Amino acid sequence: MTVVLPCLVLALLCLLRAGAEVPVQPDFTAEKFAGMWHVAAAASNCSVFLKMKDGMKSSIATISFTPAGELSMKLVWPLVDGCQKFELLFQQSGQSGHYVAAQERKDLRVMETDYSHYAIVHELQQKGQETNTGLQLLMREQDASPQLLQKFKELIPTVGLTKDMLVILPKSGECQEGGGWHAQ
Repeated sequence: MTVVLPCLVLALLCLLRAGAEVPVQPDFTAEKFAGMWHVAAAASNCSVFLKMKDGMKSSIATISFTPAGELSMKLVWPLVDGCQKFELLFQQSGQSGHYVAAQERKDLRVMETDYSHYAIVHELQQKGQETNTGLQLLMREQDASPQLLQKFKELIPTVGLTKDMLVILPKSGECQEGGGWHAQ
């Protein structure tokens, strides 16, 4: 127990330090960010993501904000056996554009967005001794320009990920809002 506690504290400090280096969109405006987004590309060191990434398709993320300022994210992923729906709720961290989900030990930051075309979102999740890092390119339309994809690719190493962890998600007409969801 005496060895585990300092290791846990060190891991949490590393997580906070890693998160502190990730920039957040200046003057983030929640109302402009809300709405439907297509996940056009993603990169992550999560072992489950890495096993599934080659079979993944573009998904839909619907973002809204509660009256208390919490970020509600509903994701719909097309999977082999149908559409899978995930719902996440993040509390404000005190910095606009930065949100946390304490129970899941997740840290979400909107790194960059123009609100009407694209957003780049960074996520950290602490799972035991492991820290999973993710980066997503969100688009209001399913198509991402070559310039935005290049910008996204250039950000990957800045958050400790490698290009082999990247997937550019093919377009999907499956799992559009309101159709055939299976709750997770």
